[in-house]
Amino acid sequence: MTVLVPEPVLSEANNNINGVDESGERVIEESNGSLNLDGGFVVPDMNAFGLSFRDYEKESERKASVEDFYRTNHINQTYGFAKKKKEEYGKLNRMEMSIWECCELLNEFVDESDPDLDEPQIEHLLQTAEAIRRDYPDEDWLHLTALIHDLGKVLLHPSIGGERQWCVVGDTFPLGCAFDPSIVHHQYFEENPDNRNPVYRTRIGIYSDGCGLDNVTMSWGHDEYMYLVMKENKTTLPLEALFIVRFHSFYAMHRAGAYKYLMNEEDKEMLKWLYVFNKYDLYSKSKVKINQEEVKPYYLSLINKYFPEKLRW
Repeated sequence: MTVLVPEPVLSEANNNINGVDESGERVIEESNGSLNLDGGFVVPDMNAFGLSFRDYEKESERKASVEDFYRTNHINQTYGFAKKKKEEYGKLNRMEMSIWECCELLNEFVDESDPDLDEPQIEHLLQTAEAIRRDYPDEDWLHLTALIHDLGKVLLHPSIGGERQWCVVGDTFPLGCAFDPSIVHHQYFEENPDNRNPVYRTRIGIYSDGCGLDNVTMSWGHDEYMYLVMKENKTTLPLEALFIVRFHSFYAMHRAGAYKYLMNEEDKEMLKWLYVFNKYDLYSKSKVKINQEEVKPYYLSLINKYFPEKLRW
């Protein structure tokens, strides 16, 4: 069965990417025939600033700071740096706390890389989760995945790492191979040391065609960190949830169709869930706040279902 997931086309180039037809609708092959992958979410025309979503060129109050963020990010995110951070934080020896306690810590932070919203992170988590919950009431694992997908940004908190924003938030991309032109503010990779490595600057780099994304080193940030937290704390969420959390910021792949030569068959099957999730992650951002105390009992029940009471971070 083939279903269509409407997705606004933000540039002419998107009309030709793999998996998008001429009308700008993303075509997804449904494997089990039982789930409507287009949940009916109505995509808003503009973001909270009255602009198109993910428009990095439009003049706005955040344009300069977002561009400066990506300049720093693209210069410093190297293969060696990412490997070092993964080893450092993979020990999960910073503290123990529950999922909801981590959500509350994110009240203190605003994502400097986001051109669409300047609200605390917990607002975005709840907006995404509630939007998905309305359209997919029976997929409770997807509701919880939405709630926790950005919890890796707790790396910004002094109690975990006190990291700088450029190595925690923003779009992610593979390291150890060439930087694809579709990555936002690609021009700043010119100053990245890996760009002068004769192996890293080639299309395939240190990898092989179809090697699988599990074997690819991604730029370090909240996606990879939260994936490690989920995996090492033995969540019972399905593998699709781990894939969504790990690659939801990999826009060059799921938005522009880049790097698909690195994917294996399992990645391609998982990708349909990322397409579904991304629509809610990106377009549910709003100035309208969710009543946290009202929805908290529901999400606590899901946390208890899929996670231990305390997690290592």
